Amino acid sequence: MPVAAIVFDMDGVLIDTEPIWEEVRREYIAEMRGRWLPDTQDRFMGMSTAEWSRYLSEDLLDGRRTPDEVAEDVISRMAARYTEHLPLMPEAADTVRRLAETCALGLASSSPRRLIDVVLDHMGVTDLFAATVSTEEVARGKPAPDGYLEAAARLGVDPELCVAIEDSSNGLRAAHAAGMTVIAVPHPRYPPAVDAIALAAYVADSLKDVTSELVAEFP
Repeated sequence: MPVAAIVFDMDGVLIDTEPIWEEVRREYIAEMRGRWLPDTQDRFMGMSTAEWSRYLSEDLLDGRRTPDEVAEDVISRMAARYTEHLPLMPEAADTVRRLAETCALGLASSSPRRLIDVVLDHMGVTDLFAATVSTEEVARGKPAPDGYLEAAARLGVDPELCVAIEDSSNGLRAAHAAGMTVIAVPHPRYPPAVDAIALAAYVADSLKDVTSELVAEFP
């Protein structure tokens, strides 16, 4: 059967915010006299708000701020940075508009709902997405498949008839675990692990390569 829907990740796919998340969290941890560990950035990628705020609070700040306080502090800083500048990935808005002409679109993001809405509104594509999911709204963040499964459910589409577009190791694992065909668009600064990239049916150099014709070749 033909592909019925395309489900995008947001951070690192539509918007180049992974460096901003890292910078904001590093600055925050330094101000709070916490510690940044060698695997901290890799662990953050894909975590839901509840997961990363708990990890940051308990493991990096030794409980000096509660998870709820950490989440509010960091998300407020991110919202302020988005107001200053929203760094869209090349071809992001055009790719969304092109693919929306042939498929229903969904989004499964680890960002909080507050930031998802800001980004899609800024891009002018909110109405093109039939369903958007924050991993705040499901039990587990990536690499668990919950966000992608919820996006498929809200779209009313079998996950096996969905193509997911992802950049990170945990995102690729999550979409694959949900049963979706995965197109990887690796971020040059945060390349996915070898085992994760192996889960992709196609590895694109950029969003420009993700065309309706390519999607039509799957599943």
